Amino acid sequence: MITPRLKSFFTLSPFKVGCLVTLAAVLLFASFGLQKPDILKTLDNRLTDTMYRWRGTVAPSQPIVIVDIDEKSLRTIGQWPWPRNTVAQMIQNLNAGGAKIIGLDIVFAEPDRTSPKNFVDELHQLLPTQIPLETLAELKSRETLDHDLILGKALSATPSILGYVFQTQDDGLKNQTDIPFPSGITRLVPDNISYEDVSLIRAYRAITNVATVAQSQSEGFFNVFPDNAGTVRRVPLFMMMDNVPYPSLSLEMARIGMGHQGATIHVSRQGKTFPKDILGIELGTTFIPTDEKGQLTVNFRGPGQTYPYLSAMDILAGKNLEQVKGKYVLIGTSAAGLLDLRATPFSNIYPGVEVHATIIDNILTDDPFTHDIFTEIGITYALLLVGGLGLSALLVYASPLAGGLGGVLLFLATVAGNYFFFFSRNQLLGLSYPLLTILVIFLVVTLFNYFFEGQKKRFISAAFGHYVSPEIVHQLLEHPERLSLRGEQKNLTVLFSDIKGFTSISEKMTSEELGRFMNEYLTAMSRIVLEKKGTVDKFIGDAIMAIWGAPLDDDDHAANCVRAAFRMIQKLEALRADWQKRGLPGVDIRIGINTGVMSVGNFGSDQRFDYTVMGDNVNLASRLEGSNKIYGTGIIISEYTKAALGERFYCRVLDLVRVKGKDVPVRIYEPLCEGEPEMELKKETEAFGEALQLYTNREFQEAGKIILALKVNRPLPLYDLYLDRIAHFAANPPPDDWDGAFTFTTK
Repeated sequence: MITPRLKSFFTLSPFKVGCLVTLAAVLLFASFGLQKPDILKTLDNRLTDTMYRWRGTVAPSQPIVIVDIDEKSLRTIGQWPWPRNTVAQMIQNLNAGGAKIIGLDIVFAEPDRTSPKNFVDELHQLLPTQIPLETLAELKSRETLDHDLILGKALSATPSILGYVFQTQDDGLKNQTDIPFPSGITRLVPDNISYEDVSLIRAYRAITNVATVAQSQSEGFFNVFPDNAGTVRRVPLFMMMDNVPYPSLSLEMARIGMGHQGATIHVSRQGKTFPKDILGIELGTTFIPTDEKGQLTVNFRGPGQTYPYLSAMDILAGKNLEQVKGKYVLIGTSAAGLLDLRATPFSNIYPGVEVHATIIDNILTDDPFTHDIFTEIGITYALLLVGGLGLSALLVYASPLAGGLGGVLLFLATVAGNYFFFFSRNQLLGLSYPLLTILVIFLVVTLFNYFFEGQKKRFISAAFGHYVSPEIVHQLLEHPERLSLRGEQKNLTVLFSDIKGFTSISEKMTSEELGRFMNEYLTAMSRIVLEKKGTVDKFIGDAIMAIWGAPLDDDDHAANCVRAAFRMIQKLEALRADWQKRGLPGVDIRIGINTGVMSVGNFGSDQRFDYTVMGDNVNLASRLEGSNKIYGTGIIISEYTKAALGERFYCRVLDLVRVKGKDVPVRIYEPLCEGEPEMELKKETEAFGEALQLYTNREFQEAGKIILALKVNRPLPLYDLYLDRIAHFAANPPPDDWDGAFTFTTK
């Protein structure tokens, strides 16, 4: 029995749950739109880091060298900061080696305290003889005693770019004279937008180099802004201070090295709101895509030391200068004590100077990463809908193994597709959201499917455990997909059995005796039905209705039904013997069987319904059960059941009948045994069949002789029935259109 509560539970199927999760994911994604939560950004970044490791190190293709103020240099020359005449010597040596351009990832924000000019007055006090004031002033003005001036002159004589740093927070230390002076010209496209209306990162003040040092060809900031996890992924190419855009150190090195006079900032024309998003930076014919804040997404080549490093000590000693000829040279440090180490997707310890080297490489090679948010949105929706619904269907309708493998393959295919079609082509897509959705759908549908299957198995066990055999219940539990709880047309065999003269028998018993008697009888008969793979449809008083071929398919349903009928007759004989000993009345049963197409499924109202069969073929089986009293038989089957049995069962033809409400006659049989009968029974049956043929051909006298001879040997009610009919037709011949069929006028 399917209860209304269980029916409503079936309505919320695992597939529908998967669809609901998919719909919820789509709506949630639509709600946050372009503003992705930080947790999803973090997951996207972690996935990107994994892809970096899959790709591995890519050898730099541009002429970039890093002069490293490394541990060896610090031990040899001394702690940082070095005297600036030492730095000047390094600049001069690099220039002599033919460096294309020199960039300093260093800011000289204060005067050099080691300059000799700072000690002239103190030395003068220690001398026994006082130096004339004119001579003392001359000493202080000498360039050789001013390390800052020495460095400034060295920078002015070389293609060099100084670095500086922006302070983004208001610390109250702003000095209007601390203004960087980059040499390039900066333009905006479209030109009808002012600088204050673009969405560059704002700076409060600049920490610049002292004036005597700031003699280089240009200047650029070297700020980097790690993400929330402290990893450098994007670096600004321009920043804004006092509504003036300033270029970065790496951008200036690339610009001057490429021979361009300036850079163009391309701003989005979309929308009327301000500030306007940045699209990218143009150097000559090279367009550098950036994010909306003008930040380049760095395409890191590998871990630290991917670019060639030269020790600063060796450059000061005049060594390895041939390795800088025609190259972009960056001066920075990898020494841990100088605290210029960053975290990148490749490593948690990465020299900051190498970040700038990578940016220059990206610009020159034209391969920084890009991030098209609209592509990401489109692919996310596609994955949510196609992947979510497809995975839900796979998990529900395929086997657990296929569903599990499908979920894993979908997850891996999404990641692999992201890597091969986007990451490997320098395009970043944040697919953590659809991946999380796929994972959630996998878990929710799997768990709900497990719960649903458990409920369905409990339902099957409860609904069919008392009506079908344990073997069929086990098959239903193992393969519930074979169970159809909807109405459908199937070829089945149905059996009706009834106790002969039950009313008169019941009148002789008390209600308690009758209850025990019927329970004993129905239990015995039901077990036989179950043993023969049948389903007990219902009990109607003393009657039993059973079906074969549903809910599970049974290719041999007709034979199993007839076998059950034989076994029921045999069991009844054993029961009668026991009942006789106990003083209970003996009973006989009549069985009618028919095979054919009928409707099977749940029928009834919304509040109560049964799993049963309906149709004309069901009604015919019921009529055949009642016909046994006419022919004096125990089992009658239709010609359709006889055809389904083939030659495996030996049957006696009984009649051609036209049941009430039907015009087409049906031939009916009495099954006698399975397999070959005894010779005497076979001869008797064949003789009756010959007599029945004569009867149908209106040769009543010849038919009567054969039937009379059969009755002498074995008197059967069947023979008396036909002798009476023959006697009737002798006096009252049938009409000319008589086809030999007997028409029942009652049910």
